[in-house]
Amino acid sequence: MAASEAAQLKSAREDIKEILKTTYCHPILVRLGWHDSGTYDKNIEEWPQRGGADGSLRFDPELSHGANAGLTNALKLIQPIKDKYPGITYADLFQLASATAIEEAGGPKLPMKYGRVDITAPEQCPPEGRLPDAGPRLPAEHLREVFYRMGLDDKVWDDARNLKKKEHVCLCVADNLRCFVQEIVALSGAHTLGRSRPDRSGWGKPETKYTKDGPGEPGGQSWTAEWLKFDNSYFKVDSLSFMLCRLKF
Repeated sequence: MAASEAAQLKSAREDIKEILKTTYCHPILVRLGWHDSGTYDKNIEEWPQRGGADGSLRFDPELSHGANAGLTNALKLIQPIKDKYPGITYADLFQLASATAIEEAGGPKLPMKYGRVDITAPEQCPPEGRLPDAGPRLPAEHLREVFYRMGLDDKVWDDARNLKKKEHVCLCVADNLRCFVQEIVALSGAHTLGRSRPDRSGWGKPETKYTKDGPGEPGGQSWTAEWLKFDNSYFKVDSLSFMLCRLKF
């Protein structure tokens, strides 16, 4: 399919807003956009072998990857919009839904660009294993491998390992940080939205006091108290300490 039609993108955005008001699906739409794009491999020149935001997540081979457990629910929400606006590619629609969900949850309006092209067949899906694992044996090395493959920089890792925890927490939240640590922290900050469910990621509790009554489908373990609000609460010291402990710097 050619580039998405601008008028349809504008209308689809309004329809996504309406879905968000009634289903509280902000987190899973952000996850949908991230998982469709997070398969990108900078070391592969050929498209679509290099992965990335190409709408491949709509096909069963990729949807069945372990990291994508539960995302069939996001596709069920998005498919009626795709049917209504056939002039939009899946690749653009997934990213539009993710950006709109962030904005409607109180986050910034992202300066998005559209024109992504869809893959056309299941055989073009990327192999499993390109997304971060919820519980790797060596978390820091695993994240380094995954995000470097996407083209992010790791030039300060050796220095960061030698910092004390308190110094490293300060480093992570510094406004002028220009390095791999900043990029990983920024991506991790998306956990301010949503919950982890044991039946999907293999991590978290079946429910907590913040999630047992919803809104939306109850259950799961959130990283923040207000898990439908896009803010910086994930970056409180407790959250950063937890993250650093898991990374084992």
